Amino acid sequence: MPTPSILISGASISGPALAYWLNAAGWSTTVVERFDGPRDAGQNIDIRGASREVVRRMGIEDALFATATGEEGTEIVDDRGRTVASFPKNATAVDGATAELEILRGELSRVICESTLPATEYVFGDQITGLDDRGDRVEVTFRHAAPRSFDIVVIAEGLTSRTRSLVMPDARISHLDLYLAYLTIPRTAEDSDWWRWCNLPGRRSVTVRPDNFGTIRATLAFMSNVRGLEDLDQRDQTAILRKTFADAGWAAPRILDGLDDAPYYFDTVGQIRIPRWSRGRIGLVGDAAYCAAPLSGMGTSLALVGAYVLAAELATAPDHAQAFDRFERRMRPYVAGAQKLPPGTPGIAHPRTRAGIRTLRTLAKAAGSPLAQRFALADKMISPPADKITLPDFLPAGSRPGTAGTIEGNRA
Repeated sequence: MPTPSILISGASISGPALAYWLNAAGWSTTVVERFDGPRDAGQNIDIRGASREVVRRMGIEDALFATATGEEGTEIVDDRGRTVASFPKNATAVDGATAELEILRGELSRVICESTLPATEYVFGDQITGLDDRGDRVEVTFRHAAPRSFDIVVIAEGLTSRTRSLVMPDARISHLDLYLAYLTIPRTAEDSDWWRWCNLPGRRSVTVRPDNFGTIRATLAFMSNVRGLEDLDQRDQTAILRKTFADAGWAAPRILDGLDDAPYYFDTVGQIRIPRWSRGRIGLVGDAAYCAAPLSGMGTSLALVGAYVLAAELATAPDHAQAFDRFERRMRPYVAGAQKLPPGTPGIAHPRTRAGIRTLRTLAKAAGSPLAQRFALADKMISPPADKITLPDFLPAGSRPGTAGTIEGNRA
């Protein structure tokens, strides 16, 4: 039988992971990415629950630990940087805010991409402009490359996926009224190997986290019901951030200074809920299909587990229609659990007043007490449902490919 072919749009996490498993199942895999190369930038993410089992089956768990950030735990601090409450990593058997395996998004993507070589073809600096499902194949046009034909196309992009709009133009984002700015700043003597989180009046927060490159990954977050700030040019976004955090203390001034030194990522926080994750021979996986928002703590799990489950169904189902149907039946309950955020999120973690912040810090102190940590009370309350799925086992032993190459990119 002819080798089945798939085009995957998006080279972050779910796209290369899908390519990895379909390579192992004997498919011809191509990944197209609109950026000119691998995106090594990104903030800390964690790998927990079922996604840990997926990376074990990929044989890359040791490589991921070797490039982990080394984050020791989470601290709630006041606006002078004084510790209010501490939650050490590995203090209990339950992964809390800081999981056992913390890694930069770009590092995770790099390791997965390299594990797909040389079997997967990567096309950087291009994007899909047209999708014509002919019933027996999909004809694809690109911004730069010549048209090509594939058996299956899967869109593995982000929350605001442009390619998704070609297939499902009516998909709508559920906004959570929260904006985040991510950037990398120099590490100083006042930094540590802890994730440090400071709440500020006016529904704002500032965080700093260690990485494995000797720098600090910082976040400025604020709540607003004004739509479209993510679409402004970066000069206007910088002006908004400077005005919003002008009176903020602790690490905010040096983070604001860092806005001028390097590109940063600014985006809205939201979720996507659509009735179908496929149309004909074209499917969705990861954030493009079911983004649960960073607040869920499940983005990486949904990306890795979703890629694995979709590959299993495509590799074993009699046809693509049944594969997509079975994928949805297996993944929908897992996604629903991830998208079910605690009541009041994200407002409950971003109080408007100083009194609200005092209450939040009092609760954090109680949760961080020795007795509470002994019984993992905080970890159990905030730990997402990352293990609430049974993974299929669809490949015979010894059929999984190993790492065979490197993909180079510019770190930011």
